[in-house]
Amino acid sequence: MTTPRLIVFDCDGTLVDSGHIIVSTLSAAWRAEGMEPPDPDLMRHQIGLPLVEAIANLAPHAGRALHEKLAENYKSVFVGGREVGAHEEPLYEDCATILASLASEERYLLGVATGKGRRGLGHTLTRHGIGHHFAVLKTADDGPGKPNPDILIDAMDELGVKPWHTVMIGDTVFDVTMAVRAGAHAIGVSWGYHPPAELRKAGARVVAERFAEIPGLLQTIWSDE
Repeated sequence: MTTPRLIVFDCDGTLVDSGHIIVSTLSAAWRAEGMEPPDPDLMRHQIGLPLVEAIANLAPHAGRALHEKLAENYKSVFVGGREVGAHEEPLYEDCATILASLASEERYLLGVATGKGRRGLGHTLTRHGIGHHFAVLKTADDGPGKPNPDILIDAMDELGVKPWHTVMIGDTVFDVTMAVRAGAHAIGVSWGYHPPAELRKAGARVVAERFAEIPGLLQTIWSDE
């Protein structure tokens, strides 16, 4: 019997290009309080962290009450936009094809570990018709946010897969650090919100330049075992 391998993907910045939505929604949350929004590049660099933590990093001199109010503003604006169909989160090139190919291999199990809430992740996966590829989904509703490793450890435990048989694929140092802390491998991707040099420094074994490179990189990582 083939030992299963678990491939866990981040969502925002890895499967779908949603940075523009996150930045515009954060900006609206700030403006609702009469505040000038942070620099867009700073906002993009926070993508992947739990919402209140990201906001606290962007407004370090504000108090907890304001951080939570900004988070509520964000959620309200985001849900409102989604309900009227204003959100465009396109899949990255070759994403759907590669996910289908990986999921068709008996030795592979696919999962998602994301800072999105379960409702938001479900909406994204359903909209793109890719949810059926994943054996496990872990979200902001399931435990501490990245880079805490708990949701990745829970995913491995749920499917009975060892850390050295697991690869986390993501675009931020939060994804890579989570993988390292969980004892799993990490593949960075260059098309998201943190630069490749930061991903490598955080512990990524390799950084993919295109989605189509991922199957070959997986084989390379596991061929070393």
